Amino acid sequence: MLLARPIPKSAAEAAAAPSDKTSLPPTSGAPVSPLAAMAAGRDPRLESALAMPRPSMESIVQGLWARQMFLPPPMPMLNFTPGQVAQVCETLEESGDIERLGRFLWSLPVNPSACEALNKHESVLRARALVAFHTGNFKDLYHILESHKFHKDSHAKLQAMWLEAHYQEAERLRGRPLGPVDKYRVRKKFPLPRTIWDGEQKTHCFKERTRNLLREWYLQDPYPNPAKKRELAQGTGLTPTQVGNWFKNRRQRDRAAAAKNR
Repeated sequence: MLLARPIPKSAAEAAAAPSDKTSLPPTSGAPVSPLAAMAAGRDPRLESALAMPRPSMESIVQGLWARQMFLPPPMPMLNFTPGQVAQVCETLEESGDIERLGRFLWSLPVNPSACEALNKHESVLRARALVAFHTGNFKDLYHILESHKFHKDSHAKLQAMWLEAHYQEAERLRGRPLGPVDKYRVRKKFPLPRTIWDGEQKTHCFKERTRNLLREWYLQDPYPNPAKKRELAQGTGLTPTQVGNWFKNRRQRDRAAAAKNR
């Protein structure tokens, strides 16, 4: 039969009861040296550590945040209506601040219902296309331009982004700048989608009457002087620079054809 240790019944008995642990000798106001404390089996450093309060879970989480062990919190949801978002996009687009426009678009909600409501506004789609172009994200740019029908007022700007994006991709592939003929081939390979083009005549494609007049002058003089270029520009509605480029390109094509037939 096991004998239970008697339990002290009073504070006095508890104080008089022997202890299994060795306690520090009583002091009379004089500090106890660390060596004496360790000799008595009690390390003051351990005692001070054990005496410290345990940190709460809240303080632990705050410490982890301070050490950036968690991802930053998401940006607060902007409480804007789709119409207000469209107005902000228009304002930032007109200001030309693409960086702020991109940050604003990034802060918008991404759930499908909210995106569908925002995509009903052409200014939001145009802003997204503009940011995608300036960040070099041409895949998203093409998707936006091909998936939504845009008003004619936006065609010129969107067409310029479409062509310039394809020009830049072609230049990266070829490792050199594109010439007029190269750009013509790119336009033929990647025609403008009907979402941003209603079949209107483009500035890089001269009308038939203009081309015929330029051909007639070319047969007379393949190297027109500045005065002739200005006269041709007035007769065709082009600029002297456009006239000069047409003659230059025509001379290059004729030289290439002559070299090929040799």
